[in-house]
Amino acid sequence: MEMPDYSAFTTALAKGHGPTEAFDALCELTRDVVGVKLFTVMTHDSRTGMAGRIYSNMPDAYPVSGTKPANETDWSRQVIKEKRTFVANTIEDIANVFYDHELIKSLGCESVINVPIIVAGEVKGTINCLHEAGFYTPERVQAAEALKLPGAVCLLLNELDAKGAE
Repeated sequence: MEMPDYSAFTTALAKGHGPTEAFDALCELTRDVVGVKLFTVMTHDSRTGMAGRIYSNMPDAYPVSGTKPANETDWSRQVIKEKRTFVANTIEDIANVFYDHELIKSLGCESVINVPIIVAGEVKGTINCLHEAGFYTPERVQAAEALKLPGAVCLLLNELDAKGAE
């Protein structure tokens, strides 16, 4: 696997403007590494089972919002419990695990990868990438592994920022 160019991401972090700029840089890195139309980042609290969207490149369709209980599906088993990336390359497969599949399709997206972000042995959140049907090939899924470390940095930066605001 070829190493991605992290320079724009690290430059954004070095500017120290906060998590929004870091997430913007992560979104751009994701475009470069695997390709993405709809990009979101969710948090996951293992103690409460709650999830929250903390970043979206399409805030009109997928706004940053409060928390909600995580779905108990094959998706949560694979991503949260087994800590493995979830891939669905058809809208039918997406519909099996996501209630908002009609909205996803209306945005021109029919495939998804959800990359778990693991810190200290637990899933702290996910990077969620959506694109046209069949887009997330095995090569793109493998390339998405390179997003885990920058994703962890962004989640930790977001936690620090939230603690500083308290």
